[in-house]
Amino acid sequence: MSQAPDAPLTFRRYRDGDDAPPRWQEAIFDGDHSHKCPTYIQSTPPCQGSCPSGEDIRGYLNIVRGVEKPPAGMAWQEYAWRRLTEANPLPSVMGRVCPAPCESGCNRNQVEDFVGINSVEHFLGEWAIAHDLKFPRPETPSGKKVAVIGGGPAGLSAAYQLARQGHAVTIFDERAELGGMMRYGIPGFRTPRAVLDAEIGRILDLGVTARMNCRIGRDITLAQIEADFDAVFLGLGAQSGRALPVEGAEAPNCVTATAFLKAFNDGRMLQVGRRVVVVGGGDTSIDVATVARRLGHIDQIHESDRPENAIAGGSGYAAHDAALLSRRQGAQVTLTSIFAIDKMQASKHEVEHAIGEGIAIRGGLAPVAVIRDATGRATALRVARCEAKIVGGKLDVKVIAGTEEDIEADLVVSAIGQAVDLSGLETLDNGKGGIAADKNYQVAGRPGMFVGGDVVRPHLLTTAIGHGAIAADGIARHLRGEAPDKRPKIDVHAFDLQRKMLEKGLKIAPIHEPLRGTDASPGAVHNFDNRSDRYVIPHQELFLGHFNYTPRLRRQVISLDADQALNNFEERLVPLLEAQAQAEAKRCMSCGLCFECDNCVVYCPQTAVFKVPKGKATTGRYVDTDYAKCVGCHICKDVCPTGYIQMGLGE
Repeated sequence: MSQAPDAPLTFRRYRDGDDAPPRWQEAIFDGDHSHKCPTYIQSTPPCQGSCPSGEDIRGYLNIVRGVEKPPAGMAWQEYAWRRLTEANPLPSVMGRVCPAPCESGCNRNQVEDFVGINSVEHFLGEWAIAHDLKFPRPETPSGKKVAVIGGGPAGLSAAYQLARQGHAVTIFDERAELGGMMRYGIPGFRTPRAVLDAEIGRILDLGVTARMNCRIGRDITLAQIEADFDAVFLGLGAQSGRALPVEGAEAPNCVTATAFLKAFNDGRMLQVGRRVVVVGGGDTSIDVATVARRLGHIDQIHESDRPENAIAGGSGYAAHDAALLSRRQGAQVTLTSIFAIDKMQASKHEVEHAIGEGIAIRGGLAPVAVIRDATGRATALRVARCEAKIVGGKLDVKVIAGTEEDIEADLVVSAIGQAVDLSGLETLDNGKGGIAADKNYQVAGRPGMFVGGDVVRPHLLTTAIGHGAIAADGIARHLRGEAPDKRPKIDVHAFDLQRKMLEKGLKIAPIHEPLRGTDASPGAVHNFDNRSDRYVIPHQELFLGHFNYTPRLRRQVISLDADQALNNFEERLVPLLEAQAQAEAKRCMSCGLCFECDNCVVYCPQTAVFKVPKGKATTGRYVDTDYAKCVGCHICKDVCPTGYIQMGLGE
C-alpha cells in the first residue's frame, strides 16, 4: 500500500477513487471556447536567422523605433549600438559593404519591401564613431593568453569577444596594418579608412595587442605560439587569388583580383592601361572593375610603370607627379561572367552602379585562352559562349563550340575565387587547401586550437565575424576546462527577457515544478517560452493585415557616369538621417516578439488579456492573460501581428 503524501497534491487532475475520465470531446469542444489559452512564444525572425554574424537585428531595431527603452541616462542610439555590437564589433564597415542576406529573408517582403536593416546598422555605426563610443573593458583579467593569427574580420571578431571576457589577446598579422580583406581587398571608397581604423581601434582599446609584419613560419613558428599561449585562433583568410585555368594565363599582365586590389589599396598602382578585362561575376570582380574605371590610363608611360609591375610589388608609380596623374584618361573596362547578368553573385545594386559608370558587363562567357604577343604579354582574352549551372553542388560549364571571340586587353584580372596560403602551416592542411574543423570551429585533433573565416569556407565578411564569435565561445569553454558545447540549431544572439527584467530591477523568483501555466509566477512570464534557438517564424504565422503599405527609405547613393568615375575616390553611400533611421526601423514587424500594438487587449471579448502594470512591464512582458476569464477563443492569436501569441494547452 502506497504511503500518503505529506501535503495534498493540488495539481492532481483526478481525485482518489476516480476510475473513469469524462469524454475528452465534451471537455475540449464546447461551441465557442476550448481549453487552449494564449501562450507567449519568442521565436527567431528570419532576418536574424539569415545573418551570418548572428546579430540581434529585431532587438536593435526595436530600440531604434522606441519599443524597447534604454536604461536611465543612456541614449537610445548608444543602447541600440551596444545591442548590435554584442555580435558584430564592426557595424559601420558592415553597414556599408555587407550584401545583407538578412534583408532577403525579411518577412516584410511579403507586404511590400524588406526593412533597410543595413542602412540602420550604418547609421548606428556612424553615430558611435561621431560620439567616440568605447567598449567597456573587463574588470578582472582571467590570467589566460590567446593568440589570434590573422587580423581580418574573423580574427578581430574572435579577439573582441575574448578580450571582453578578460583574456589577454595577441593578434599576429603579416601585413603592416590590421583589417585583412576589409583593408587590402575592398577599395577605400567602399570602406573609408578612417571608419575602419576607428572600429579596429575600439577593439585594441580593450587591451588587445597586435604584432604586425609577423608571419607564422617565417618570424615565429606555430610551435612557439602553442607553447606561449593557452589557446590559438587561426583567422588566416584567403588572400591568395586563383589564376585563370586557361592557356597563356602566366602572362605578366594577367593577374589575380586579390593582388590587383592589394596593389591599389597599398597606393602602388595608379593606372591600369587602356583596356582591362575582368573575369568573375561576384562582388570582388565589381570592385576590380570600378577601381580600374577610376584609375584609367596614362599615355606615354615608362616601361617600368606598367600596372603588372606595381601589382608584383615594385615601386610602381611613386615617381609620378600630380601633373602626370592629371592627364589620366578613361579605361575601357569589360567584366565577363559565366552566368547571365541577372544570375551573377554580385549585389544587384553594385552591378547597376558599375553599368552606370560605363563598365561593360557581359554574361554567359567562359574564358578559353589568354592571347599573348611575341614578348609574352597578354593582348586579349579569348572567350566563348557557355551554359553554366550548379549540379549537385558543383559548377557545370558547357562551352559552345564555334562561338569564340577575342576581347582586347592591356590587363587581364582573374576574380574567380580565392585560396588560402598555408605555407608554414602545412601540417594543418586538410588536403583541400583549408583547415578541417568541427561545429565549434575547433581544429580536428588539436584541442585548444580553433579556426574561422575564409580558411574554413570563403564567404562573406560577416560570415567570418560569426565564425570568430563562435570560435571565441569554444575557446572560452576550453580555457575553463569545460567540454565543447553543442551549438544551438539557430546560432544567433537573441533578446533576453530575464536580462531585461533584471535591468529594470524586477526580481526573478525560482520556478518550481510541476506547473500548469506561469501566469501567476514571479519567476517567469505568462506561459512564456523562448524558442529562438530552434524556431524561425515564417510570415504565415504573422497577421500581415496589420501592416500598411510603407515604402522603404533608401540611403542616398551617389551615382557616377563614365566621366565622373574617372579619378573619383570619394565614398558614394550617404547614411540615413536620425529621423529616417527611426522611420525605417518602425517598418520592422518584430517577428516573434511583442511590439506593443494593443490588438490583443482591444479585441479580447472576455477582457482576459490585459496590460501588465507599468512598474512590472518590460519588452516582451507588455500583456498578460487572466486564465480564469479566458475561454480559448484564439482571437488574440489571430490579431497578433508578430506571431508572439500562440494557443497552447492551459487550464
